[in-house]
This record gives sequence, C-alpha cells and structure tokens, in this order.
Amino acid sequence: MITATHINYYHLCHRKLWLFANSINMEQTSSLVAEGKLIHEKSYQQRAEKSRELAIGGIKIDYYDAKNRVVREVKKSDKLEHAHIAQLKYYLFVLEENGLEGVTGVLEYPTLKKRKIVVLTAEDRKEILYWLAGVKEIVEAERCPKVVKKPYCKKCAYYEFCFV
Repeated sequence: MITATHINYYHLCHRKLWLFANSINMEQTSSLVAEGKLIHEKSYQQRAEKSRELAIGGIKIDYYDAKNRVVREVKKSDKLEHAHIAQLKYYLFVLEENGLEGVTGVLEYPTLKKRKIVVLTAEDRKEILYWLAGVKEIVEAERCPKVVKKPYCKKCAYYEFCFV
C-alpha cells in the first residue's frame, strides 16, 4: 500500500524511497526528525478540540477538521515544500477516492509563521497517477537506486548510509 510518506520520498529521493519501502529505516535516530516531531506535537495544541486523526485508504492524517473539510499538515521548514505539497495533495486525492469531496489542505510551518493553502486540481489527479506508478516501479525494483547527491542530503537521516 502506498502511503503519503512514499509520495513525499518519491519527490525527494528515489533512493530514500526504496530504502524506506524495504524496511531500512534511519529516521528513528535522526535528531532533525525528532525536532520536527516535537514542533508537530507542540504547535497548535488547541487543534485537538476541532480536528481529529483520520486513517483511510493507507494514509494517516493527523489533523482533519470534518466540519470545515480541511486537512492540516505541520512541517518544520519550507525548504522541501514541493514534497510537502505533493504529500498533502495525495491526502486530498485519497480522501476524494474514498468519497470525501471538496476537502482543502493547509500546509503550516509554525516556526516560520507561514501557511499555504493546497487544493487538488484535475491536472493534479492525472499527475498523482503518474506518481503512483513511479513509486511502484521504484519500490518493486530489485536494487536500490544509485546515490544522487542533492543539496539537502547532509540533513537527511539516510546520509551516513548513502555517503559513509
């Protein structure tokens, strides 16, 4: 089953996606990942009154406001915003596929005091089908994709695995 994490990693690094999909997880030892989780947990604590966790179609959404039909995704930094947007659009896609239409997304960066509204378009729906095929091809490959050095590699939880 393809999760939103798969979609996020597909947009960041195919190698990271393959490793994650093949149960090679490095994130539990990353201080940067821990910092992101802390920001996620401590920001918007009052939100629990209005929002609930929602698990549907292989995804788990931390903040879904059913009354206003809004999915909220909290991230530490906007440096990888393209992947965050893809992840949020995938949430909207899965919700729509399961009969919840008219849902919008809000991408929030509390440390930056920044928000971005995300909607799912007809073009996005077509693109997501391409993403799903790409994810499937990568995770089913026999071999891990080769290292492709990117500007954000040094902050990745898999950095030592790839470069040491």
